[in-house]
Amino acid sequence: MTRFTRRPGTTRLLLTTLLGAALAGGVVTNCGPAETGSANPAAPPPSPPPTTPSPSQPPSPSSTTPPQPQAGPCEPVVAGMSPRQRLAQLVVVGVEGDDTVLPAQLARDEQVGGIFIGGNATALLQGDALAVARQASTVPMSVAVDDEGGRVQRIDELDGDIPSAREMARTMTSDQVRDLGRTRGEAMAARGVTVDYAPVTDVSDQPGGSVIGDRAFSDDPAVVREYALAFAQGLREAGVAPVLKHFPGHGGADGDSHQSLVSTPPLSALAERDLVPYRGIGDYPGVSVMVGHLDVPELTNGEPASLAEPAYSLLRGEFGFTGPVVTDDLGAMKAIADRYTLPEAVLKSLQAGADQALWSSGGRVGEVLDRLEAAQASGELPPERVRESLDRVLIGKNLCG
Repeated sequence: MTRFTRRPGTTRLLLTTLLGAALAGGVVTNCGPAETGSANPAAPPPSPPPTTPSPSQPPSPSSTTPPQPQAGPCEPVVAGMSPRQRLAQLVVVGVEGDDTVLPAQLARDEQVGGIFIGGNATALLQGDALAVARQASTVPMSVAVDDEGGRVQRIDELDGDIPSAREMARTMTSDQVRDLGRTRGEAMAARGVTVDYAPVTDVSDQPGGSVIGDRAFSDDPAVVREYALAFAQGLREAGVAPVLKHFPGHGGADGDSHQSLVSTPPLSALAERDLVPYRGIGDYPGVSVMVGHLDVPELTNGEPASLAEPAYSLLRGEFGFTGPVVTDDLGAMKAIADRYTLPEAVLKSLQAGADQALWSSGGRVGEVLDRLEAAQASGELPPERVRESLDRVLIGKNLCG
């Protein structure tokens, strides 16, 4: 997903704290249906009307009404949304940092769930340029960047340079990294950013400039977990939602998923190394997880993990993760683009279990939503699948739950 378009930036370490603006939304975990209250135990229950079947009488099987999603904690918000608006909350669309018009258009015309600002242009992050988009959004729109440090930064020209993850782990304590994450988060929040696609939780000993390389804190999974947790805690304290990436682990993959589908070691090997940072994932505060375009032997059967239901089941089941899950970039990375059209890739990711589908290349929103609407009407995309993701997204924006 990351586009390595790093400008020669300053080399100073960001040490001063900006007073962050309050965020419209974040990412939280543990969504679930609300419990209903019990009847008053002091009052005897009324007799049922004669037409009501007794408990021993099964309901008639003749009804053809399709099952509807169970009402959950977000029902008051969801009730006011059209089916297309509900689907639009499940997409994150890329915009260029110098396009100050498109975000408001996406909010007004399609009510998309979020935008991702890539590249090095910063006009959108200055002078409250995102205010018009916020005002046009019926449901607050998340604003994401991928500001990791080192060669992947988005606000370095505005707020200073921070070191790569590997350099952080080599030269700083985890408490210092937590402080750095908080300071950086406050700077992003002040510019309207609500989500940071960081920290990288991959375990890697690759050379610094390789696809993961120095973006990973270490080749020791325990060190990765310690420092990723610290950076995530700092971001969250600043009100910015952290995103752990790239599940189930890109650090040992045999190539670059920007260029092609890549394979990782088998699942049994990942369990001993790459998946360790995700164990005890409840310790991470209010995070989301990004699933990578990785073929994992013993798990995905030749499909990218981002489109493979077993990968999401692993994250939800064995690791017990209940928060939002976003895909890696479905539009610009050849691991996906060489195999599927964008609308089909978005559909397949949601069918597999993603809560939000991301494409950094932007555009084609109407085409994607048309395909999702058709899939929902045909039963390809069950309403309960849409609703569980919609609830997670809305809870992540602090709108319910």
